[in-house]
Amino acid sequence: MWRFLNPALHISNPTPCSPARASRSWSPITSRKQQAAHSWLKSWADAFGGDLYYIVTKYSGSLLLQKKYKDVEPTLKIKEVDGLELVKKFSEEMQSMLGRKVEAVERLVEAAEDADLYHEFNSSLDVSHTFIASVCSKFLHTQKHRSRKKGRKIPFLLVTLPPPFLPLQYNDYVHYVESCFKGILVQADRDNREHFKQLVDELQAKGVGTVNKALTESFRILREFRNAGQGGLCNQAIMLITDGAMEDYEYVFEKFNWPDRKVRVFTYLIGREVSFAQNVKWIACNNKGYYTQISTLADVQENVMEYLHVLSRPMVINHDHDIIWTEAYMDSALFASQAQSLLLMTTVAMPVFSKKNETRSHGILLGVVGSDVPLRELLKLAPRYKLGVHGYAFLNTNNGYILSHPDLRPLYKEGKKLKPKPNYNSVDLSEVEWEDVDETLRTAMINGETGDLSMDVKVPVDKGKRVLFLTNDYFFTDISGTPFSLGVVLSRGHGEYILLGDTSVEEGRICPKELLNHIFGLFLSRIYCITDIDPDHRKLNQLEAVIRFLTGEEADLECDEELVQEVLFDAVVTAPMEAYWTTLALNLSDEAEGGVDMAFMGTRAGLMRSALYVGTEKLSNRKFLTREDKESIFTMDHFPLWYRRAAEHPPGSFIYSIPFEDPSGNSFLLFSLFISLCLQTSKFLGEVDGSVMTQLISMGMFKQVKMYDYQAMCKMPHHHHSGARPLLSVIIFVFGSTSFRFFFPHLICFLHPIFSLSLFFPISAHKHKKHDMLQPCDTEYPVFVYEPAIKETNGIIECGDCQKMFVVQQITNSNLLLLVVDAVCDCSNFPPVLLQPKEVKYIFCTAHNASVKCDRMRSQKLRRRPDTCHAFHPEENAQDCGGAAEISASLALLFLPLGTTAVLLR
Repeated sequence: MWRFLNPALHISNPTPCSPARASRSWSPITSRKQQAAHSWLKSWADAFGGDLYYIVTKYSGSLLLQKKYKDVEPTLKIKEVDGLELVKKFSEEMQSMLGRKVEAVERLVEAAEDADLYHEFNSSLDVSHTFIASVCSKFLHTQKHRSRKKGRKIPFLLVTLPPPFLPLQYNDYVHYVESCFKGILVQADRDNREHFKQLVDELQAKGVGTVNKALTESFRILREFRNAGQGGLCNQAIMLITDGAMEDYEYVFEKFNWPDRKVRVFTYLIGREVSFAQNVKWIACNNKGYYTQISTLADVQENVMEYLHVLSRPMVINHDHDIIWTEAYMDSALFASQAQSLLLMTTVAMPVFSKKNETRSHGILLGVVGSDVPLRELLKLAPRYKLGVHGYAFLNTNNGYILSHPDLRPLYKEGKKLKPKPNYNSVDLSEVEWEDVDETLRTAMINGETGDLSMDVKVPVDKGKRVLFLTNDYFFTDISGTPFSLGVVLSRGHGEYILLGDTSVEEGRICPKELLNHIFGLFLSRIYCITDIDPDHRKLNQLEAVIRFLTGEEADLECDEELVQEVLFDAVVTAPMEAYWTTLALNLSDEAEGGVDMAFMGTRAGLMRSALYVGTEKLSNRKFLTREDKESIFTMDHFPLWYRRAAEHPPGSFIYSIPFEDPSGNSFLLFSLFISLCLQTSKFLGEVDGSVMTQLISMGMFKQVKMYDYQAMCKMPHHHHSGARPLLSVIIFVFGSTSFRFFFPHLICFLHPIFSLSLFFPISAHKHKKHDMLQPCDTEYPVFVYEPAIKETNGIIECGDCQKMFVVQQITNSNLLLLVVDAVCDCSNFPPVLLQPKEVKYIFCTAHNASVKCDRMRSQKLRRRPDTCHAFHPEENAQDCGGAAEISASLALLFLPLGTTAVLLR
């Protein structure tokens, strides 16, 4: 149920000091002495807890606040939230927004194609215009440009491969580069691509390749894949990269591919030698493929993706304007400007074709028109305040990849710089909702289903240092006309109901400005009014916008009336807090309780109030409740950490948190008091005293919870490379059956040794990776949770030459424990209990574990097939299959119209 939270205090941290040494060790206590110690510690804890509760109750004004809400309780209404209806409503609003984007793109495509149709070639055009057109055309190859960061060897080609694929090496026999994938295709996700790139780097060229064996194996695998109904059931292709072919292997194609030619064959001749060029070209031209000769590194980068143009021909000839939605990606402009947070976006795009009859059989693709959609704008349609303190909305694609999720962490820190993770746009739903072990939620959303399910989940908060145990209800549906699905999560106890006050917007319109100013005492980024569309409204902050909305100064200003109404209700009820805090501050004296810096409070609607009891120059944490500490304020997409933690604590009690910065990154909820009564707040108890923490865990006072992070970054192991020449660029590719959804077919790869690499791939170009480079990895880490049923305990630890006694007592009305430990007895023989994450290794040595490894690698995650397929077209000109003449002609045709559409292809 919706619940208003208690106010809170910011209290200065006590000065840390080193624990004093007792003059002698305690002797073993008897049962009677133990009871006396318990009694003494309990009295001490009760007194400390009582004094602390008095101070925070007084200076926070919590009792006054509870009374004010009790007074208005008869006027309140409770509304049950229908999660399924809510997610459908959000989906319809998102569909409407995205639909407008599609309509705009369609109009631009039509205008671009008409402009090309009526454009006449002008041979006097400056060369610079042609260059601009060429650059614009590369917008088609987004994946190609992104992949250039991966390295400049032929494994570059692996980066471009869509799923599924399979690399093979062959000489006098066919050898599977990864034995786990013998005879099957594998999805070309990032992990598999990186795995095969490493394996390709380690291959050595030897023997003479027999192309016919590799081709036979390729056709066999593709036939079995097609007959089993796997993949997209559309395009299949083979890519042969070799330094020469002794014959044309016509008998292989007659047996496996003719007359239907269901499998295209693309050939790449490596090196400057042209003795076997005719055979290599014949193979491509007679199997609806394309031939390219690669002599330099630049040729690899420019020509390796020519297969995209060939595979697009049927779609171009038929003028099928498929609508394409990209995965999430970062706005490079914002990244270059060193923005504090990078904006994730998606793009809707459509191809632009040549309508000229003379080029119809060539299938001329002029370019692409697209429109960006900031995902932030989509999430504004699913406001967080409607979902409760732990609720959230998320988006994923038909491939299961996350578009938006509160647990998606696209950046990592390398040194002092924030950088995008290599796999930030291919994080799977199962890697953030990892409690969905059977992938029931993932499967339903990928299939575009509408429904709901419930799960008990462990939610990490405070950068993984703490965990919340919640029961979440998931509601999901598809966004019509897109490959996306929307999910909404409501946590039981907080998201099922919403409280409605009796203050209306009409009443707020007659409120004086002075009262409204109290609503927004601090910076807030909740969206109350839309100010980024009308140029006249862009200069307004949210406070000014709400005031003008209520006073009627801006009649056309669009605001969320439900949210504004909630804020007004909270403002009316909490208004007496300002006078209460002001009175306390004015009556403070030097003899008053010291150490209280600030009182603050917040509501679900985003209203915040605060009061300082000291000058700003004396604040112990000046970043708290400011933009610099976003975790402590309300934003569009999250509630503050202190708000979330308090929501899970018993009503009427306080949460005590000790914020600090520590190089190890560790923190803990526990106050560790030594005999000297010094507070040590900079380290986790298990790191300070592993013996006591180990004992408390064994006694059940703390429970260890195993958590996982599938978006971690780990140090990359340094591999020493031998002097042998690596196999850099010899591959046959075989595309598996799929729907050709804007140039992304499935494929298999076969590796073929060559012997002329040194002519154009100097070994010195290889760079060793730094020892401290980071790479994506999976980690496992512990979190320790206190068992509140155990309110007190004690024990004696045998430490070899001495015994260490400890006594623990819970402090009432708080989340604190009072721990008294014998600081004299040395228990260093107990290892520390650490919070550091450990990388999960998926490398196994035994035969059984090797089988487990293969099973994991072979597992194929569900992907939804695209709706359309463009495999072949009867009017396709299959003889336009590569070579110098054909390439020059096609480029000339391409450059001509692009000059007219450069503006649209931005």
